[in-house]
Amino acid sequence: MESNKKQKTMVNLKSTKGIIAILTGGGDVPGLNPAIRAVTIRANREGYKVIGLRRGWAGITELIRDPKADNSSNFQVLTDDIVNKAGRTGGTFLHTSRTRPSHMAKANVPEHLQSTYNAEINDLTPEIIKNLEWLGVDYLIPIGGDDTLSYGVHLYKKGVNVVAIPKTMDNDVPGTDYCIGFSTCVTRTIHMTNSLRTSAGSHERLLVLEVFGRYAGFTAMLPTMAGAANRCVIPEYEFDIEQLTKLMVEDRNNNPSKYSVVLVSEGAMFKGGEMIFADSEKDAYGHAKLGGIGDMVSAKLKDLSGQFNKGKSINVINQKLGYMVRGGDPDALDSIVPMAYGNLALDLILKGVHGRIVVLKNGRYDNLPIDVVTSSKKVVKVSDYYNVERLRPFYHSFEMKPFLLMASDN
Repeated sequence: MESNKKQKTMVNLKSTKGIIAILTGGGDVPGLNPAIRAVTIRANREGYKVIGLRRGWAGITELIRDPKADNSSNFQVLTDDIVNKAGRTGGTFLHTSRTRPSHMAKANVPEHLQSTYNAEINDLTPEIIKNLEWLGVDYLIPIGGDDTLSYGVHLYKKGVNVVAIPKTMDNDVPGTDYCIGFSTCVTRTIHMTNSLRTSAGSHERLLVLEVFGRYAGFTAMLPTMAGAANRCVIPEYEFDIEQLTKLMVEDRNNNPSKYSVVLVSEGAMFKGGEMIFADSEKDAYGHAKLGGIGDMVSAKLKDLSGQFNKGKSINVINQKLGYMVRGGDPDALDSIVPMAYGNLALDLILKGVHGRIVVLKNGRYDNLPIDVVTSSKKVVKVSDYYNVERLRPFYHSFEMKPFLLMASDN
């Protein structure tokens, strides 16, 4: 997008090449700070200045276009010292939110804009564009999942120079085989499942672990494929609870330690049922919070287990892994991939290219048109990857498969 000297002086920034803004939106994951670090250090070296927009789309929405205003909670100038300190840690030091400026509820409109935007739902995109121009932003790098990046697509179509980086522990951004945060999520899930085996084995119980994932089952599939669980149930296939109970009891009774494990995706559904929501409140993108299917599966397993265990019911250990899989420092992949993604984004900017999303495809880094984010949904292709008879991943035909097996073009 266009910038000029007057705009740049609003934030006392002078640069020979331009100004890059970066933000993190949606849920936190390990790997965000390494991505911010990669963008900033490379950009500074190449002669750009970098602004960190705080709290996702919220910071740029709430910015006040007045040199005398205190906008410190809305953006900050990023230096090598700032990003080096944060780059080894999890979360995002820029903070995050689930803000959707194109669909802003009246109650959430910033106070200084309420006289102009007073409908029940408001599109603040004109203000976002003016705010970016006021900051002198030449390129915008949003890091987020399909919700955050869908608004990035919207801004690109309005003329903003956007280069996107995919992030979500669910790994469900279309177009890419890998999203920042996924590897750490899988690593944590495997580790915590193995830790809970000792309790399940000591008490000869069934172990039910509910994992994040919303509408995609990757976070349950990959740990199961790696051997963390005997079975998994995913949003893409409505499962029969009696079938699951029979398999779980068989797994337990065939195990010398007398326990078995199932990973339950938060979006999984009983046959003929619906997704289970923790409450009716919806976020800015229309999503209600999922949660509770693990509790229901646990209760059903205990009630039905006697039918497959000579009339004797089996007790259950039930645990939601929740935020434990997205907290803490990034693992190796979520330290390396964000570094590469950040540099890929800078490669595009140096070439004057925008309207792209950086991706991993079949083990190689690449970029695609940004509107791939909104053109499809990325979910587990059941016929290729999920054994509906065994309620677990298929273990065959690995030759020439992508590094993480389940590709983006399902």
